[in-house]
Amino acid sequence: MVREKVRVSTRTLQWKCVESRVDNKRLCYGRFILSPLIKGQADTIGIAMRRALLGEIEGTCITRAKSEKIPHEYSTIVGIQESVHEILMNLKEIGLRSNLYGTCGAFICARGPGYVTAQDIISPPSVEIVDNTQHIARLTEPIDLCIGLQIERNRGYRYSIKRPNNFQDGSYPIDAVFMPVRNANHSIHSYGNGNERQEILFLEIWTNGSLTPKEALHEASRNLIDLFIPFLHAEEETLHLEYNRHKGTLPPLTFMIDWLN
Repeated sequence: MVREKVRVSTRTLQWKCVESRVDNKRLCYGRFILSPLIKGQADTIGIAMRRALLGEIEGTCITRAKSEKIPHEYSTIVGIQESVHEILMNLKEIGLRSNLYGTCGAFICARGPGYVTAQDIISPPSVEIVDNTQHIARLTEPIDLCIGLQIERNRGYRYSIKRPNNFQDGSYPIDAVFMPVRNANHSIHSYGNGNERQEILFLEIWTNGSLTPKEALHEASRNLIDLFIPFLHAEEETLHLEYNRHKGTLPPLTFMIDWLN
């Protein structure tokens, strides 16, 4: 664990990581500060950063499993301790890191008796398993377990839509939690007197190990900047063209109508 004393700058706006720790391979924590901010700015930035951290960062997970030997999701298989549903839930929790664009395939092929873990997943070089020890199933008899997997990179959360025709070919969709940031909080410390009151923004970030909290903070910041840049370019170009056309100040209502059309 790394922890530093918080020193408040009275000059330019600065950020710093004041605490960093790895609880385990699938849980990392970081605490950051940004200061000095004038009153109200810390809340504005904190709310936007939290939403970007939780919803705008891409992650990788298993979104589908397929095995022709499985009759339905809630069935049990002789020689496997877990039910099919439990195996699917275990696959959902597997932490992955990748530079994928879209989807790719992977598979598990193991023989019992013994434990099946994330280490038994055979995936492309572009996909890395965060924790090889994650449990998938326990084979209690000398049987083969072969499962095809679909791995996808995306953002947010996607609830799997289970259709009967999916189950007929042994294909089972899995609820996809793409978010590498498990939680994010912000708090504010105010200091100073009267009109000179300033604020320090504290950001706390927990990740699933596929990104460090600092990497998540950088990516969320870049995504926020990318969202605002089009407003700057589009408005500057539109105002310049309309000003040349009318040789004067463009009424706000006319500008809005032209822009919407």
